Amino acid sequence: MDANLSCVTDHAGADARRMPTALSLAGVTASLAACGGGGGAVDASPPAQPPTPAAISRAEAARFLGQAAFAATDTGINRVQALGFAAWLDEQLAAPRNTGHVDWMLARGYADVANLNSFNGTDNTLWRKLISAPDALRQRVTWALSEIFVVAMAGLPVPWRGLLAAAYMDVLEAHAFGLYRDLLGAVTLSPGMGVYLNLRGNQKGNAATGRQPDENYAREVLQLFSIGLVVLAPDGTPRAGPTPGSSVDTYDQSTISGLARVFTGWEFDGFNRNEPGYVQRPMLHIASRHDTGAQTFLGTTLAAGTDGVTAMRLALDAIAAHPNVGPFIGRQLIQRLVASQPSAAYVARVSAVWADNGAGVRGDLKAVIKAVLLDSEARVLPSDSTALRTRGKLREPVQRLVQWARSFGLASPTDLWNLGNLSDPATRLSQSPLRSPSVFNFFRPGYVPPNSALGTLGITAPEFQITNESSVVGWANFMQGAVANGIGETRPDYGTELALAADAAALVARIALLLAADSLDADTLASISSAVASISAASDAGKLNRVRAAIHLVLCAPDYLVQL
Repeated sequence: MDANLSCVTDHAGADARRMPTALSLAGVTASLAACGGGGGAVDASPPAQPPTPAAISRAEAARFLGQAAFAATDTGINRVQALGFAAWLDEQLAAPRNTGHVDWMLARGYADVANLNSFNGTDNTLWRKLISAPDALRQRVTWALSEIFVVAMAGLPVPWRGLLAAAYMDVLEAHAFGLYRDLLGAVTLSPGMGVYLNLRGNQKGNAATGRQPDENYAREVLQLFSIGLVVLAPDGTPRAGPTPGSSVDTYDQSTISGLARVFTGWEFDGFNRNEPGYVQRPMLHIASRHDTGAQTFLGTTLAAGTDGVTAMRLALDAIAAHPNVGPFIGRQLIQRLVASQPSAAYVARVSAVWADNGAGVRGDLKAVIKAVLLDSEARVLPSDSTALRTRGKLREPVQRLVQWARSFGLASPTDLWNLGNLSDPATRLSQSPLRSPSVFNFFRPGYVPPNSALGTLGITAPEFQITNESSVVGWANFMQGAVANGIGETRPDYGTELALAADAAALVARIALLLAADSLDADTLASISSAVASISAASDAGKLNRVRAAIHLVLCAPDYLVQL
């Protein structure tokens, strides 16, 4: 850790190019690997009851908020302590949505024809809601859903593409706490997904021309958005195939071909180059373009002559009812919110809630989210001897940025939120909302880092797929400037921290609580505190340098980057 402290001199005005050289990929990998001794560890015990409100410490509350709301603040910690985990979730699940992405863009004039073929304003509104919307749980879950039901800006080569991307995020947000089946239907018929995976304009085959229905959406809705490639047990483990080491496929090419024919006839509702209204309307069906032949898939048979709207409804019903959906999507929600490699027992408990929310309802995302966040594996403290060694996850770059921004009150005085596209790994984050390089997201849920301690242990750690020497240094450099000056015209508020600046240990302890939920080890805390104390606090400028250095060093610490 000591070499990390070289970046403190930057805050005091020395060479701005100096890096925290000990912030290495190997160091972060080792931090997460230390949490995992056996990839298959399973805790089969039932979930423990969450602590009563009176028993929740500030560190426990901060840790919970990091999982459920991106970030901890004094207000958030106090609220969790007052209500308890479950009641806090209920309050957030009932919180109203504020101004939607498209509505915000329209109100600020982004529907101007000058933006017909641009993404002007789109990054702005995406960062705006992630950072400032009061329904923090909804934003956290919406971000997770955007990494499962992927639509990326680069795959939207149509007029009003910026508003189209914004409208897609509105769809995810609107259905984040609803039923999975409704979410699947809204995603399927959203014009953004229609463009991205070619459902829009998909037509029945034509023997004369050789045209065949497009199979893109039929393939990805199965592989990525619902059931995955192999048959799963409720705990997420693959069902054994007929030969040793084999598995059972969930579908074959005939399934994809059949669904592709079912998914024919859909088109934009009222497309007009002169105004962007179509981006907010679900696609409509054109009967003359639909293949009305009989189809069989996933145990469902559609009779010849079934109309396209009915065929779509029955197909999505069949997909949503498949027993794989609970473990396949449930495990990914655990990965996005809590742990890279949840135990089979954790997945099984979440799958059970997916199958039945207690009132006979399947795919109730409210109940599933609560099950993910209140489970014993989510709530047990890392210091607890019963904690699984496979706990935790690497914080992905967007999560880290939003956490810093929310914890320290990043505000946009002009309501412009001009953080921009932060995808460049060398100079920015290597990640930015709705800018995945493909439908497979920024990283795969089953990714195991090769040639690493994690790989040796067989631990899935998806976020490491975008982690390398360039992105690690890019993060450290970018956040050095962000912590000091904000991003674009946004500015953080360090008022509470400045009041503690004279006491380096107290300052670092507060920042470690907010950002790392007191999970930094003693040596890390001591090293950062010593470095911060070496900066003079005799002036207001010196105090501000102390605050900036303390925050930046915590953000660069390997045992912060790994969320336990």
